[in-house]
Amino acid sequence: MQSLLHKSLVVSALAIGSALAGANAYASPDDTLQWRSIIGIIQGNNTVGSGAGTATGAPGPWSTQDGHVSVSLRTGQVDFDVRGLVLAAGNSIGTPGTVTQVKGTLVCDTDGSASGGNSVIVDTDLVELDDEGNARFHGKVGLPVLCATEPDVAFLIRTASGRWIANGTVLR
Repeated sequence: MQSLLHKSLVVSALAIGSALAGANAYASPDDTLQWRSIIGIIQGNNTVGSGAGTATGAPGPWSTQDGHVSVSLRTGQVDFDVRGLVLAAGNSIGTPGTVTQVKGTLVCDTDGSASGGNSVIVDTDLVELDDEGNARFHGKVGLPVLCATEPDVAFLIRTASGRWIANGTVLR
């Protein structure tokens, strides 16, 4: 009887551990999402998210030299650094144009499957975008549980007006 009880407890513990590990397949063991690089928007006016949580891209292409993002799902700590975020077309090509501030944006549940068809958008505060297209943010945001329980999370960099101009890539 004791052996059967022991086996049941082991199986239960394994099942619970598997369920917790699968809650967000993209979170690392310390509940941190990381994007290894940031690239500019390629196709203008593209959208990310669904329903009321849709972010619309800028009308033209942007490029970057490099960048990275880290988001702690436990504490809401967000760190992003982007370098060389500039327009990739038009008369202001190679410069940030008139964009002087940007914000980081998490789009949680991009397909809206867990939130009634609406993605959830979480923004950082605005930070300065310098003349060379460099911006850095280090701070906290309030993260809804949905950001930690749904595997479809995107990171965008948006202008003060809300248009996205770059996104995190290579989520690990």
